[in-house]
Amino acid sequence: MWLRERRRAHERPALPAALLLAALLLVTWLMGGCGPAAGAAKPEAGGAESSVVVFAASSLTDAFREIAALYEERYPGSRVQYQFGGSSQLRLQLEQGAEADVFVPASLEQMEQARAAGLVRDPVQIFARNRLVIIAPAGNPAGIVSLEDLARPGVRLVTAAPEVPIGAYTLEMLDRADQDGAFGAGFKERVLANVVSRELNVRQVVAKVRLGEADAAVVYASDVTPDVRPHVGVVEVPGAYNVTAAYPIAVLNHAPNPAGAQDFVDLALGPEGRRVLETWGFLPAAGGEP
Repeated sequence: MWLRERRRAHERPALPAALLLAALLLVTWLMGGCGPAAGAAKPEAGGAESSVVVFAASSLTDAFREIAALYEERYPGSRVQYQFGGSSQLRLQLEQGAEADVFVPASLEQMEQARAAGLVRDPVQIFARNRLVIIAPAGNPAGIVSLEDLARPGVRLVTAAPEVPIGAYTLEMLDRADQDGAFGAGFKERVLANVVSRELNVRQVVAKVRLGEADAAVVYASDVTPDVRPHVGVVEVPGAYNVTAAYPIAVLNHAPNPAGAQDFVDLALGPEGRRVLETWGFLPAAGGEP
């Protein structure tokens, strides 16, 4: 019986050669051989090649959104994606492997730490500066009219952690005022005793004051934007104690889109970028080198 089954198997007609060839061609086409070139990337609007990812200090939010619009107009099909936050937070995310093309902190210290970690490539350039002001909520319930008032007992002061640039600049300002002696002994300690909250970035500091959850805060002049101004009062910090904040910018060493990153840096450093930054209250870079 086994012999009969084997003989029948041999007697079955073989597949015609033409059918075999057609099957082979179909498999080849499905694997990409007769379609698009094997291994060719599928075009994606706004893919990695046309996106620039920028990690930027939160105080740059409004100005950089406008610069993004200029970039996307200049390079059709490209787009800018932002991650805004406290500069120290952003640097830590980059150190932990977050992918981005450009790093823009609000202090040289944060950029130098990023450079020491091998994150950024030279040149590092200063593209804007800023100054400090004191803000109080509309109505000014605590009667804040001078820097000295920040040390008055009972004043609710909000600031940021010392590793966040606005927190570091505030401490530097208080050191200068303390060393001057004009506000009495222990001025810095009396001011810090009034701190009721330390936020992660300067925009959160502004929000606390705007909502009336604090009596005062030290922020950047550029943070008093048109939508914030109706809700806060501004007290100038005397020039002898004020601190100039420097904003550096650099392409990241492992940028997925280094060419686009350099284009973004060039735009921020160029006349169009400077015009936008000045519109939003930033000071000129004055030289550009750290």
